[in-house]
Amino acid sequence: MSTDQLLLCYNKGCGKQFKDDENGEDVCLHHPGCPVFHDALKGWSCCKRRVTDFTEFLNIKGCTKSCHSNVKPPEPEKPNKDDKALGLDEVIKVEPPKRKPIPTEPAERPSDDLPKIKLKMTVADSLKKALVKLKEQEKDKPGVCECSETDGGIKPGTTCKNSGCTTSYIDESTNDDKCWHHYGVPVFHEGYKFWTCCRKRTTDFDEFLKQEGCTSGSHRWELTEEEKEKRVLCRYDWYKMGNFIVISVFAKLSDPQQTFVEANKTVVKAHVVFGGSNIFELQLNLHGVIIPEKSSVMLSQTKVEIKLRKEDIGNWPSLELKKSTEEIPAKTEESK
Repeated sequence: MSTDQLLLCYNKGCGKQFKDDENGEDVCLHHPGCPVFHDALKGWSCCKRRVTDFTEFLNIKGCTKSCHSNVKPPEPEKPNKDDKALGLDEVIKVEPPKRKPIPTEPAERPSDDLPKIKLKMTVADSLKKALVKLKEQEKDKPGVCECSETDGGIKPGTTCKNSGCTTSYIDESTNDDKCWHHYGVPVFHEGYKFWTCCRKRTTDFDEFLKQEGCTSGSHRWELTEEEKEKRVLCRYDWYKMGNFIVISVFAKLSDPQQTFVEANKTVVKAHVVFGGSNIFELQLNLHGVIIPEKSSVMLSQTKVEIKLRKEDIGNWPSLELKKSTEEIPAKTEESK
């Protein structure tokens, strides 16, 4: 053998070429151990370093020095025919049990007119303490004198009671200004918020409140007897949590004595009294079916949380049931 001939070192982790006459006891850096693959970590049994990338594993430097070796390691033994005959190399496949097919036809939706039941309600300790404190503060307040109105019976600073109008009364000349307002009612549907009298929609509650009126008319400075109950708008949101749909109504200091939520399998109705005498009412035709008996309500200091138990594990793409068509009235002639 020529001394100039290059030989390949078969030591693990080395793989270098060498000349026989240059071989020595400390020229080969290799791994004497075996490769170890465990829990996504890769390394050699002869050293402690572990990596997750296979390329990095191949580039781990050897931990032991010795002579190069051009002797090929023996190949692993192949199974003989007798082993095959005995089934020693047979792979046993384990398949998961077959599940029953899910019915393709959806179950019939229960009627929306079924009787409703009141959902079980829990009051948080923080709300109880806040209501006690509020009651004590009300006792200490002096009586309010209603004697600061003008001769016309309207107090300066009074805001117009028409929906969407933000004009405040200054004097009789304020009545000469046009009142731009919404004559319709607010609608919260599938995440959108809009008035029935105009087409503008938004997903943001604050933007909804800022929408300019679509109809012009005269200002209205006094509430009707029904409006004196202070029915107001509240922001609400919903999310999915396991087998539950959770609706959060952001009403501060709700009254446990007057607040209630009732529901049947497809409709939920909330009557929330908060902040003294403010009233917020919400009725939803739900996308899916719920179990009212396993649903509940939690009143806290800042919100009313309605937790609805779903009857099935299906996904709810929206909170409310989508209708095939939805009609929105056009603007009146006055709004054009």
